[in-house]
Amino acid sequence: YDEVVLLGYRDSGMPESEANANPAAFANAPLDEAVGRLVEVIRRTRPQVVVTYGDDQQGYPHPDHLRVHEITLPAFDQAADPDAFPELGEPWQPSKLYYTMWSRARIQETHDKFLELGLESPFGEDWFKRPSNEEKITTTVRLEGAFAHVRGDALLAHATQVDPTSPFWFGLPREVMREIHPFADYQLARSL
Repeated sequence: YDEVVLLGYRDSGMPESEANANPAAFANAPLDEAVGRLVEVIRRTRPQVVVTYGDDQQGYPHPDHLRVHEITLPAFDQAADPDAFPELGEPWQPSKLYYTMWSRARIQETHDKFLELGLESPFGEDWFKRPSNEEKITTTVRLEGAFAHVRGDALLAHATQVDPTSPFWFGLPREVMREIHPFADYQLARSL
């Protein structure tokens, strides 16, 4: 990434938390305002591809993840509309919109590696009762070479969100994690 853009909202916390009740929380932002802020970023950066959370977030319904999805879809279209937010730059239409995905294969391979190494897996029975997303995955990008470490580094950059000692995210050595499902999986939601 060349740039990290913050839209100016605070973390929403989980439902019914003190953070979630804060009027400055992202989940409480007026939809049009938040869409406009993302439209401005899209017009300025002119991406070919936009990646967002998917429409099915039953596995982890964090209010900010839900809001990201809610603003990204209209921003994808409105960034190209000269009548939408005309003050926010020249219209630009990204070519594709993808949803991030967690494949069942990734979860299974990680679980199996924990067990193989004699470690307790953070993926209990409930994980395997969830519906599989395999049929929704349309695009798989191999993570290798100089970029293999980026997924873990990016996650560690969110120290307020992700416990760096969490066995769920970091319970296996990095060199082992790089070998387990070294792919990023996506669902193509829109293609122009």
